[in-house]
Amino acid sequence: MPANPPLRVGIAGLGAVGLEVARRLLAGVDGLTLTAVAVRDEAKAREALPQGTRVTCTTPEDLAEDCDLVIESLPPALFRGVAVAAIDRGRIFMPLSVGQLLEHWDLVERAKAAGARILVPTGALIGLDAVRAAAEGKIRSVTMVTRKPPAGLEGAPYLVERGISLIGLNAPKQVFAGTAREGARGFPANVNVAAALSLAGIGPDRTRLEIWADPAIDRNTHRIEVDADVARFSMTIEGIPSANPRTGRIVAPSAVAALRGLVSTLKVGT
Repeated sequence: MPANPPLRVGIAGLGAVGLEVARRLLAGVDGLTLTAVAVRDEAKAREALPQGTRVTCTTPEDLAEDCDLVIESLPPALFRGVAVAAIDRGRIFMPLSVGQLLEHWDLVERAKAAGARILVPTGALIGLDAVRAAAEGKIRSVTMVTRKPPAGLEGAPYLVERGISLIGLNAPKQVFAGTAREGARGFPANVNVAAALSLAGIGPDRTRLEIWADPAIDRNTHRIEVDADVARFSMTIEGIPSANPRTGRIVAPSAVAALRGLVSTLKVGT
């Protein structure tokens, strides 16, 4: 039986995460091929990618023309354009800005009508399979406590709107307590993990979130507590920040692992 053709992947945005995903795909992943990237500065993109890379540079909205799957790694203001273009063409859409999906929830029904799929990678979470399994029963509560170095939170809309500066912070400071939906809205570049957790479990309005700025740590730390009828469990992950302090190094390989699961003969985990 002939092998299936490789899944054609497009990446919208070559920031710290998008560029690392591109490099990993170009290094070779069976069943996947990087076909196109969407960037503002083509010359800069060509310089950042491995020498001799042959991929098309295009706009976010045009990625879906030649790609089976579109990965979004863009500023929040550009999210909807690339999402709609991919979904309306019936493609697989992988948002890395997962919190934006909560702000554009109509895209889920739009994808259903178009025969498209929305694939949310695990990202910087641990034990997401356990949360999804617990959600098949009854989850009573989910709480997530995020601690980040101040540089990983500085400039978040929630802090800017309230005039909160973290410069010179010399002790841990709780900067937010509320729902995952509120947190994703106030910290769109910082807590996409909370959005993914809420989608796997009991939803963004019942998932509780605390965010702390902690000058004593150098890793993005997430602790999750789940109380369900099938199990009670807690999980902690300490992620090393990427070149962009707002996100962790594990996000890019998580996206590649999710892609690999689409084309692998053997897939481990739900």
